[in-house]
Amino acid sequence: MGLPRNPALAYAFALLFVSGCATYSDRMTTAQVDVGAGRYQEAIGQIESASGLPAVGIPEEMNSDIALGLLNRATLEQALQNFGPSSQDFRAADGELELLDIANDTSGEIGRYFFSDSATRYRSSPTEKLALNGFNMMNYLALDDLQGARVESRRFSVMQRYLDEYAKGQPHAAFGSYLAGFTLERMGEYTGAMRYYDEALAIHDFKSLREPIRRLSSLTPYRGKAIEAFLADSKSDRALPSEKNPNATAEILVVISVGRVPHKIPERMPIGAAVGLAGSLISGDPAVLGYSVFKVVVYPGLSPSPSGQSKVGLLVDGQRVEPDLASRLGSEIRKEYESIQSSIIAAALSRMIVRAAAAEGMRAAGDSASSGLGWALALVTEAAMVGMDKPDTRSWLFLPDRVYVYRTNVVPGKHRVEVLFGSGPHESYRQEIEVASGNFVAVVVTAPR
Repeated sequence: MGLPRNPALAYAFALLFVSGCATYSDRMTTAQVDVGAGRYQEAIGQIESASGLPAVGIPEEMNSDIALGLLNRATLEQALQNFGPSSQDFRAADGELELLDIANDTSGEIGRYFFSDSATRYRSSPTEKLALNGFNMMNYLALDDLQGARVESRRFSVMQRYLDEYAKGQPHAAFGSYLAGFTLERMGEYTGAMRYYDEALAIHDFKSLREPIRRLSSLTPYRGKAIEAFLADSKSDRALPSEKNPNATAEILVVISVGRVPHKIPERMPIGAAVGLAGSLISGDPAVLGYSVFKVVVYPGLSPSPSGQSKVGLLVDGQRVEPDLASRLGSEIRKEYESIQSSIIAAALSRMIVRAAAAEGMRAAGDSASSGLGWALALVTEAAMVGMDKPDTRSWLFLPDRVYVYRTNVVPGKHRVEVLFGSGPHESYRQEIEVASGNFVAVVVTAPR
């Protein structure tokens, strides 16, 4: 088959050819299936293949896909209890990933970014950045590395201040404040610990903090608003378990992360509805869309990630206890997305206007060359440009949706922690631990399914 002799027709066919390239998200489909089935090691292999990652360690040269691959691999390494490699991947990703600066977007750059796909560096959202430091704190605590956890707590605080300014009154990864407080408490920095606990309590009423805060209140004068209310409310509580047993001089911390946050997919919306939603944010004249053969706009939307971990149970030494639900990261991701959705749709419409204008130009060129060729060229051109203009659906695919925390004082010695998943026949994780007097053990269980 020979090449088309008409230059306009040749250009249109070239567009069709280049529009079929697979994106990063396309290459991660198999990994998502493996993670959903609990095949974390197989999924890691898929991530490494899709991202250009070596099987061991960090590559010398980094790029957008590699950094995002590190983020996803780190989560699955944590799920496999490989806390050292997970921590290494999180650190490398944190140093490479740029922030998607939602708070200071005044020129529509965020909307345009979401149509760059794999052509530009991946930028993590503020919630992803905040969660990254929180999840790496889990790694360090599981490794009994308080200094490493403290470094992550500082990084967490920087991003938390950014979010507090941008979206006041909304929950921001309260689990991270809880873990940062625990870290400083174990290091003897009681005032700093109480500040973090105050942040956590401003979002949730953590029952597992009642005894620690009551104890710390005699060691530091710091009182935030949430702690004041918490102490007043807890005065009527009966004696707490650890207060009944003076021999309970060791501590167990349990952190459970389950499910997956919503992931980005190409979403379709009728043009009329999209114009109404985007309004004045659109660049160009929407009237030209009347010539377009496509009556829907395609943009990156959010889709729920299915999860079989609908419920979580916890047993310590065979006794059922109730962990605190610290964070719903999926809800935080969705609220963050909704705050920029109109800008994203405006960018999609603006690009659609450009495509419609280009197609009209091809139609005119085709009509001048051959009667009836114009509309065919316009259709091929616009279809090809739609294929090329894929919305960027990259994201931290395996970021867990919900994070639970629990802590309790125990008698030094051997103990058993068991986590139950699901509402039907239980899938469980069991760990035998030994805790010395005055020390702690952090049991970190991550199941992004």
